[in-house]
Amino acid sequence: MAMREQFDNLVVVKIGSSTLTTKDGAVDEKYISMLCEQICALHEEGYPVAIVTSGAAAAGRERLGFDARPADIPSLQACAAAGQAALTEVYAKELAKRGVACGQVLLTRRDVVDREGYLNARNTLDRLLELGAVPVVNENDTVSVSEFAFGDNDMLGAIVSALVGASLYIVLSDVEGLYTADPGVDHNASLIKEVDAIDQRIANMAGGAGSSVGTGGMASKIRAARAMLACGIPMVICNGHDPSVLMDIVHGEDVGTRFENKTAQSHSSGRKLWIGLAEVPRGVVTVDEGAAKAIVQEGASLLPVGIRSTKGTYAEGDVIRIVDQNNVELARGVTRYSSDDMVRIRGLKLDVIGRFLPHKEGMPAVHRDEMLVF
Repeated sequence: MAMREQFDNLVVVKIGSSTLTTKDGAVDEKYISMLCEQICALHEEGYPVAIVTSGAAAAGRERLGFDARPADIPSLQACAAAGQAALTEVYAKELAKRGVACGQVLLTRRDVVDREGYLNARNTLDRLLELGAVPVVNENDTVSVSEFAFGDNDMLGAIVSALVGASLYIVLSDVEGLYTADPGVDHNASLIKEVDAIDQRIANMAGGAGSSVGTGGMASKIRAARAMLACGIPMVICNGHDPSVLMDIVHGEDVGTRFENKTAQSHSSGRKLWIGLAEVPRGVVTVDEGAAKAIVQEGASLLPVGIRSTKGTYAEGDVIRIVDQNNVELARGVTRYSSDDMVRIRGLKLDVIGRFLPHKEGMPAVHRDEMLVF
């Protein structure tokens, strides 16, 4: 923990594919130069920065001569391999011009689902920052498989923010932020400046996938924002093309949409963040209204009596999703029961469970200490 306390002003910046590529899909080196100018200016002011960058596949398509995004996985992975090299070259060149080193960090979810791997990734990022370098992080698409993919770099940025204990997570996009409706369709749509909780109304405002060169969209950004709210890390979604956007946000200007619960407690423990963000859920349980209230509002563990149904096959010790009856995800946590046992004990009080599962007497389904509540 002593090392992390050195980085009270740490900023994680995520850049989407559509933001750092030109209209024809090539890497926009002028944009990256402008971005690195801001990052180095922040460095000079005492704000360490970690970059989470998209765009590898797009950069690789250009380098390997593809006219459009390939449909087959091997070609996509080949593009990612070539593109990682191309992107890193540009970042390294532009940062070096300004006297700042960078280090490439490629991650898959497999690297962080294991607790030891999670800590190793954190230590690598911490050491780069301690040395004054800018970590340039991307998903290792060359070896990633669907089960262990982050899905989009918005969530990868959230995981990195949690790993390094960031003070702020900034998502640079090609839109100004979260609107009440799609501004391209509804001219009455207005920008939402502040969000302190992700409810169904906010979730419904997010649309589908983003551009043809990316995998994200506003929905993926809302998922990342929900995770950041749970972690106690402020997050801003904004238009990344403003040449002073990073400086403006860090200096407190009213830019984009800011997700922050100012009444939230301090950051959740590292283990809870790992459970909620890094580990792959193996199943899902649906809880009744009373259990949902107890988890979200009262800080309680999940008791079997409040579970209405369970889906998936999981073992004791696996991470599961906890959703309400509207399928809104409330939390993730480590289950104390296998899926087979959960079918047997759902809806039962603890004293009843002890009669036929004596070794589980008094045991909640998910203990509060092993649960990250969104």
